[in-house]
Amino acid sequence: MTRSRIISPLTADANRPEWVPELEGGTLLEKRRCARDKWDDIRMRLMREPRGHAEMYGAILVQETELTRSGEADIGVLFCHNEGYSPMCGHASIALGRLLVDTHDLSIFPRRNGLVKDLSTGLVTLRLHAPCGIVQLSVPVKPDGHSDPTRPVSFIGVPSFPTERNLVVEIPADKVWPSLKAAGRSAVTLDIVYAGAFYALVSASELGFPAGLRGATTLTELNHATAALKALLSSRTELFVHPTEADLNFLLGIIVREVTAQQRETGICFFAEQQIDRSPCGSGVMARMALGMAQGRLRLGETCEYDSVVSILHGEPGHGFRGTAVEEREEGVIVKVEGRAFYTGASSFVVEEHNALPNGFVVGLPA
Repeated sequence: MTRSRIISPLTADANRPEWVPELEGGTLLEKRRCARDKWDDIRMRLMREPRGHAEMYGAILVQETELTRSGEADIGVLFCHNEGYSPMCGHASIALGRLLVDTHDLSIFPRRNGLVKDLSTGLVTLRLHAPCGIVQLSVPVKPDGHSDPTRPVSFIGVPSFPTERNLVVEIPADKVWPSLKAAGRSAVTLDIVYAGAFYALVSASELGFPAGLRGATTLTELNHATAALKALLSSRTELFVHPTEADLNFLLGIIVREVTAQQRETGICFFAEQQIDRSPCGSGVMARMALGMAQGRLRLGETCEYDSVVSILHGEPGHGFRGTAVEEREEGVIVKVEGRAFYTGASSFVVEEHNALPNGFVVGLPA
């Protein structure tokens, strides 16, 4: 019989198997650095093939953080993807809201018994400490106390604000992608917004695709264009400076937008190593709402609907996300995001002792 390591629901603190490390650091961002610098092999084992895939996304629960100790949060989380660790993920937060309400395993969620159901609304409020700050979730529950999949989960995110509006980015001649060249252009105008992470927001037509996301544009062409644009933007570090946390000073993704109706738009988010968000991107909804407020297109209290290419192609009306600007503060716009997440299964992953590729692999041509 060979020895193997079985990876079950992954947490960073209590009741860990011997081989699962304790993340060092007094703050969540310090624990994030520890995960990235010392224990990234665990992320790779789960996110990469053959256990995961190039579009895999994950959440590592952290039971103790500086904000759980102070009573400001109920549990912490680190988000991970194909490249590393992101500071915010709205859809993962929505999914975690349901999971954390449904679990009664105190080794996973020590503060579970502190959650209280509001009898008048049928909602349970949960405070999630993400690397960007507190994400306050409202999770609908059924009379039996289980989360209700027929009603959307909502969250209130961190203050969101544009940092650059109508930024003109010159594309070097050797980096111009075919569609932009065909349009006779060598520059792109876009906006940069912080919404728990930094995003560049750009229209499909601005990238040289006049038919938009619903036209003849292929994902390969969009991938090429956004990869080139992200590489250029990421080198301009002065564009991505968080007011207080240097760990958040980077561009997470590019959201390609297409307005489809009044107060409704479709978007596709390319993030990390050109990973494609299947959802409308919860933090991206925050970014687009904050930009709309700054531009004067949206007013406080207005609600907009956001689709991804998945919800447009395979869903029904209302299967995207809804965003509402609920408060305007000096530090930014507070946005409420509503969406749904569903259980698909429960898994255990095995790493056998003599596996030549224990950390998984990424498919590609040799350099």
